Amino acid sequence: MGLRELLIPQDKIFFEMFERQAATVREAAYLLVALSEDFTNVRDKRHAIELLEHQGDQITHGIYEQLNRTFITPLDPEEISRLASTLDDVLDYIDGSSEKMYYYGIENTDSHMVELSKLIHLSTIEIEGAVKGIRSIKDPRYIEERCIEVNRLENLADDVLAHAVTDLFQTNDAIMIIKLKDIYEHLETATDYCEDVANVLSDIAIRHS
Repeated sequence: MGLRELLIPQDKIFFEMFERQAATVREAAYLLVALSEDFTNVRDKRHAIELLEHQGDQITHGIYEQLNRTFITPLDPEEISRLASTLDDVLDYIDGSSEKMYYYGIENTDSHMVELSKLIHLSTIEIEGAVKGIRSIKDPRYIEERCIEVNRLENLADDVLAHAVTDLFQTNDAIMIIKLKDIYEHLETATDYCEDVANVLSDIAIRHS
């Protein structure tokens, strides 16, 4: 065994933490869909997502701590930092979307919110698969396919947002327009950050295959 192999952590702790982080993001997205499809017990459902956001913050903090005390890492330090940061951004916007749904006091969600939430969830499923793939990168094409699908879903979210805003401005309630537009845009931004995660994963797959 060479010096590099001796120095690299054999437990692959970074991959384990990234997989936990991706699973947390996916679970939060699933709960967001559940909230948007059944807008009851909103406080409890929003709180469950908030708890996952706190859990994700702890994982992100752990990744940075591990990065600061590890001499040789399985990925470039910049790649580790970017992946941790972008995954955290997705979780923040999922949490922020549920927060706005709750605190804005809307009476119900609509089809646009449901569709955007589902696109976020589908994106996080693809991301979780790609994150698992970077542990060994035996099949970089598999990772790239997951990333391409995330990009496709983000484009669909752009279309949903455009239709949502178009429909919204056909109404006359100015306060409600402001509230709903902010929720729509927050949901769509979550898909933008999913695309950022996919771009980081794609770069990792290319550089390390």
